Parts: sequence; structure tokens; C-alpha cells
Amino acid sequence: MDRLPMLRSMAAARPDDPFPQYGVAMELRKRGEVAEATEAFRALVERHPDYVPAYLMFGTMLAEDSQSEVAIEVLDRGIGVARAAGDEHALSELQAARAELS
Repeated sequence: MDRLPMLRSMAAARPDDPFPQYGVAMELRKRGEVAEATEAFRALVERHPDYVPAYLMFGTMLAEDSQSEVAIEVLDRGIGVARAAGDEHALSELQAARAELS
């Protein structure tokens, strides 16, 4: 079963819910469709800038695609968002991912 159409439909039906949009971005990432996943993650963090999980997955995908400079920007932004949210677990993961790129 192809999950992508279902996830896109859910994201379109619930634009105020970041989770289905995150699902679309993650499914695209899983398929190796980096350009399209990048656009999906960008749209997600623009619409839902406080959605902490997006930053780690977006940043690590960019790093894996040899886009280290952009990955650092995304991870740094995520560190700020996680810190503001008081999400210590995500903050730790984002900091670890960021340290690998230094």
C-alpha cells in the first residue's frame, strides 16, 4: 500500500495539525526523495515553527545529503525551539546532531 497519498490527504484535510505534514515529509525522506522532502520539511517548519520533531529529522536528512551548512542552520533553529519549549530530550538530540557537524 502506498502511504504517501493517504498522508497527503490527511495533511490537506488538517492544515493546522503538524503531524500529518511531518508524516508526508518523513515518507518522502524514507523514499529517498530528498528534494521533495526538503520542501515538505521547509513548509512544515514555516507553518508550524514550534513543532520540535521536524528539526532533528530535517537537519539529519540534510546532513546525510551533504548539505552540512543548511543542516547546521536547521539544527541551530531547532535547538532554540526545543530550549524555548523546555523539551530537554529533543534539545539533547539536536545538540548531539549539531556537534557531529562541527
